[in-house]
Amino acid sequence: MTSARANAQMAESLATLTHLLARGDDPARDGEKRLDRFLKHKPSFFVGGFNPDGAVKWVEEVEIIFDAMECANENKLALGTYMLREEANQWWKNAKLRLGDRGVVITWEMFKREFFNKYFPADVKNKKVVEFMRLEQGNMSVAEYAAKFESLCAFSPHYNTPEAENDKCVKFESGLRPDIKHIIGFAEIRNFTTLVAKARICDEDGKAKSNYFKAVRGKSQDRAKPYEVKGKGSARGGMGKEKVDSDKCYRCGKNPSFGMDSTLAKFEAVRITSKPHTTECTSVSSTITKPNSSGVLSSFSTFSSLLAASSLS
Repeated sequence: MTSARANAQMAESLATLTHLLARGDDPARDGEKRLDRFLKHKPSFFVGGFNPDGAVKWVEEVEIIFDAMECANENKLALGTYMLREEANQWWKNAKLRLGDRGVVITWEMFKREFFNKYFPADVKNKKVVEFMRLEQGNMSVAEYAAKFESLCAFSPHYNTPEAENDKCVKFESGLRPDIKHIIGFAEIRNFTTLVAKARICDEDGKAKSNYFKAVRGKSQDRAKPYEVKGKGSARGGMGKEKVDSDKCYRCGKNPSFGMDSTLAKFEAVRITSKPHTTECTSVSSTITKPNSSGVLSSFSTFSSLLAASSLS
């Protein structure tokens, strides 16, 4: 009776195994297929070293692949740790021995705690928290500010809960530049996605307006004035871009000497120059003579020559 029962149980086990093999339910083969699917997503290796941001990025990348594969929790640990290399792989071997001695069932979440304790220590996390609390837009665009805000917000768990949506909006709004804050602040938007979108639109509109007025001012400044000639004195007597040498005689082009009699200088200033040199100018008639002691011109032809010079111009 006992022998018959044992034979029946053995036959049942063989039937079950045959059924499983027919379905292809081989645990080892399933593991290989899972690994192949995982590797097709081309996850990065992690080699260790002090690279806090790289460590966080690696975990995020691996978990994105897990979500895409709809990977079961019990399979995540084997797949994730397969990507550890060099120093990181040696660290994990030692960590497994330590955890195994404590009789702990190791899960992916437990691995992450150990991993971040090693490669993203508390002091680095605290610096990220402080950086987040002090974060302001400054010279960043709203899009850049929002990306930085979300990145650092991950290290402040309080702001990552649905109940903290109001606090998260207040924190984001407080860091905006005054020119944007005063436009959207009165609306008291307390949906984070909406707040970011409105602030971004406000920022882009402000930049477009600023660029427009800069272009208009540039065109008006480049437009030459109707009475101004580049490189010469203007029609109103301006000097223009090139300096006019008023010290030269308009007739002979020479520089006059100083010390001429003041009475004769008054006549010469009519058309020759403000610093006369009649006695030196080769273009003035030789009949011009200096005034006598009484200050009267000694030759009538001198005065006539001056009048003629004035009329020529």
